[in-house]
Amino acid sequence: MANHALNLNPPNADLHISTHGSDWLWAAFSVFAFSLLVMIVLDLLRPRGTRLFHQLAVIILATFTIGYFSMASDLGATPIAVEFRGHGSDPTRQIWYVRYIQWFITFPLSLLEVLLATGLSLSDITTTLFMAIVVVICGLVGALVHSTYKWGYYVFGVAALFYIWYVLLWHGAQTTFPGGGVLRPGYLRSAGFLAFMLITYPICWACSEGGNVISNTSEMIWYGILDILAGPGFLFFFLWHLRDVDYATFGLSSGKYTDTAEKVGA
Repeated sequence: MANHALNLNPPNADLHISTHGSDWLWAAFSVFAFSLLVMIVLDLLRPRGTRLFHQLAVIILATFTIGYFSMASDLGATPIAVEFRGHGSDPTRQIWYVRYIQWFITFPLSLLEVLLATGLSLSDITTTLFMAIVVVICGLVGALVHSTYKWGYYVFGVAALFYIWYVLLWHGAQTTFPGGGVLRPGYLRSAGFLAFMLITYPICWACSEGGNVISNTSEMIWYGILDILAGPGFLFFFLWHLRDVDYATFGLSSGKYTDTAEKVGA
């Protein structure tokens, strides 16, 4: 079946994704949608009261699915004049604000997913989630800025990312883990995997929205691979390490499931 997304929703910038780029985004959308369905099934198979991590994963994957549906349909972008390549008047490039809305939800929740397995205090976790929001907002604002001041926001975002790396790889790893440390090996593998994936996002931003070095289609392929690995790839990897963990060891009040009260005389 032919892809008519760019015909139905014409690009709004000089530099935009191609039909092949839209094809790739539809393929990525299929991966996220399938992962979402699998995660819902896995969530329903869990006993009540042990679904917290799976339900967080459902929220993350649902957000990715909607975001990639929008981008595959060539929706959710705004034209911004690029800083480089300009000869006289600068051409405009599609900046995908829908991607940043997606990350605004998925990035903090992905961190919450893994940090809840540590002995970090609520204040430490809250600060780390705030830094994740700073990374996303700085990336969006920097992408929307035409001048070289965009790199100032880039530096702010990378600085916040350094704090997240510190928490994932050092501070969180040094805490006392629930259940006598049974979660520590799984956390170290999962946090290391997520931290490695986070390194690559600023590189892609610098080559696409920042420096306008690569095309929009190449940008979509690069970000799509990263999102698949950092999204369903990370989530299934992390939840696999939690498969036999007793949820009572977490000490989370949210582990209490919701019962529906029976109506008397109904």
